[in-house]
Amino acid sequence: MSEAPGRLILLGAPLGNPRDASARLLEALTEADVVAAEDTRRLARLARDLGVPLPERVVSYFEGNERRRTESLVAQLRAGQTVALITDGGMPSVSDPGYRLVRAALDAGVPVTCVPGPSAVTTALAVSGLPSDRFCFEGFLPRRAGQRRARLAELATEPRTLVLFEAPHRVVETLTDLADALGADRPAALCRELTKTYEEVRRASLGELAAWAHREPPRGEITLVVAGAPESAGARSIEDLVDEVVEREQAGDSRRDAVAAVAREYGVSRRELYDAVLAAQRLSTP
Repeated sequence: MSEAPGRLILLGAPLGNPRDASARLLEALTEADVVAAEDTRRLARLARDLGVPLPERVVSYFEGNERRRTESLVAQLRAGQTVALITDGGMPSVSDPGYRLVRAALDAGVPVTCVPGPSAVTTALAVSGLPSDRFCFEGFLPRRAGQRRARLAELATEPRTLVLFEAPHRVVETLTDLADALGADRPAALCRELTKTYEEVRRASLGELAAWAHREPPRGEITLVVAGAPESAGARSIEDLVDEVVEREQAGDSRRDAVAAVAREYGVSRRELYDAVLAAQRLSTP
């Protein structure tokens, strides 16, 4: 066994267009002792498109076998071998397999490096037309509706631009929940199939995007970019906003319309504000 440990290399893979592969990516693929791939068939197709040979040892590394495979890969790293980790597209460990192996390699004293490459996060952010000087990445929201809505309520006053991933079969529900929690007028962009033949970027309000997706459910890999909350969102307390809802009701608005208008204006969760109005009413009732 080699006394010096090997090296783990994280490879940024093209999102869809193989011509986005860097020269260093090709070099790392051919020189690695082992390539761990999220999907070995997609890796083989990428290698054919790039015209590069793969090493003899190519293994799968995905959510289903990540825990078991990590142990054997770390053993090979300790033995002095170079392991390259590549996902179907973008950077390993960014909402993709990889974090577990990186952590295990570091704990074992193995050097970890990276061949930078495309990322759906920064690509979507760049083409969205929304502020990109400060942003936060939320990855995939919770699948369960209640948990998803609770998380969006927490994000309603986030001032930074939000970037999220979503599966096509959940995107209608997610856009609807986003519009409800953050306001139907909040600017956003839906980026689909980035860098691929059918790339599409739709820039509109959350309400408009939700309505469009309901009529024409989008397919393919989807990245959502949502504008941050207006600066005024955190400037007023929930008690102040409740008072404004009450004032609108006294002026003739229905409670539903008053809550929707105030939530939209200040970028807060409609559901949270409505609950606060009900709580205030109970406290004021003898």
